[in-house]
Amino acid sequence: MTHIVIIGNGISGVTLARHIRKLSDNKITIISAESDYFFSRTALMYVYMGHMKFEHTQPYENWFWKKNKIDLVNGFVQKVATGSKKLTLKDGSTITYDKLVIATGSKPNKFGWPGQDLKGVQGLYTKQDLELLEKNAPNNKVCKRTVIVGGGLIGIEMAEMLRSRKIPVTFLVREKSFWNGVLPAGESTMINEHILEHHIDLRLDTNLIEILSDENGRAKAVITDKGDTIECNVVGLTAGVTPNINFLKESGIELGRGVKVNRFLETSAKDVYAIGDCAEQHEGIGNRRPVEAVWYTGRMMGEALAQTLCDKPREYNPGHWFNSAKFLDIEYQTYGWVFTEKSKEDHEHHFHWRHSKEKICITIAYHKDTMKFLGINTFGIRMRHEIFDQWLTENKDVDHVMTYLRDANFDPEFYIQYEAEIVNKYNTDFNKNIRLKKKSWKRIFSKA
Repeated sequence: MTHIVIIGNGISGVTLARHIRKLSDNKITIISAESDYFFSRTALMYVYMGHMKFEHTQPYENWFWKKNKIDLVNGFVQKVATGSKKLTLKDGSTITYDKLVIATGSKPNKFGWPGQDLKGVQGLYTKQDLELLEKNAPNNKVCKRTVIVGGGLIGIEMAEMLRSRKIPVTFLVREKSFWNGVLPAGESTMINEHILEHHIDLRLDTNLIEILSDENGRAKAVITDKGDTIECNVVGLTAGVTPNINFLKESGIELGRGVKVNRFLETSAKDVYAIGDCAEQHEGIGNRRPVEAVWYTGRMMGEALAQTLCDKPREYNPGHWFNSAKFLDIEYQTYGWVFTEKSKEDHEHHFHWRHSKEKICITIAYHKDTMKFLGINTFGIRMRHEIFDQWLTENKDVDHVMTYLRDANFDPEFYIQYEAEIVNKYNTDFNKNIRLKKKSWKRIFSKA
């Protein structure tokens, strides 16, 4: 029986363990210092906001692990010896393995800001971060103001959490528009407006210079590159994440920004693999980045590697890019590739529609010569993943997408539908006469 040891109990590691168990009777051990049991990291914000309790974030009952013969070890791995196939934990104990999988995820970036290690300065990634935020910002009497540094998805989640307790928030974003390294200009501008409408003090094109300390070693204010001093009790560092791999520096395993892996998720060391946020492909797959800190890609890596570890070698093949998120109360989805004005190639053009009153819009990317559909971003309209995945696979053109756009809408029937407005603008912009088809469940289930 092969002993497979997995370091990390996030979505990647747990998906791997579940699929190994479906395929084999191999011995499985999961090591994690963060929590006893797997939980949904994306749900942490809702615990703070009072929408659920922490135990509600755990998809499996506590008995699940013993029933499925998955051993759980609460500990921190300090050393990996690939020659002897032995792990040394912080408490001095050791665990040997036949095959090792590194699934340690990410940690918040720190860029050497003076005062970044003061009390009251924290990220928002782990269960411990959530517990710390409860202590640092239980209400607006203890926490008079929070300054959040970094304009990504974690930053806007943290802002929403704090505003749910009526804690004032100042949001420092170094870019000239929120998330404009990912979103085209029209979408980024809309999100700027939405943040301000939620009474968040958004300061664009602004960098953190220093975090000031009070007499007790706790953050009391920040200084920006605009010369402003902003008093605060908590500083949220949400300027992205980086692979959590410091414990591997003496292991001899090839490292870059993350743990270097091939398409089979193998590292440079025999019988050692890496998956999830901490894994780095030698070359990005298609337009994807070599490191992808995305929930669903971590899950897919776990599924693929389980096949390989059970003698059914399978390359990691994530397929067409997709993702989803929320900007406060605006739902965002993306399928395929929609690049920003600065990063898109000459052949990529965009069709953009925005509702005249509501915070609802779409952007469709297409090839200017062939009108081939390249990707779509949607805000405030939920779309069907399977439909867009099929259209991308079949290289459909934008006319086809517009004709059958109602099929792609996933919103309930009582929601207002905007497809007619979208197609009217498309016809006007391109001098076309596309006639929108009625929604057909037969087409949907056959992926029209």
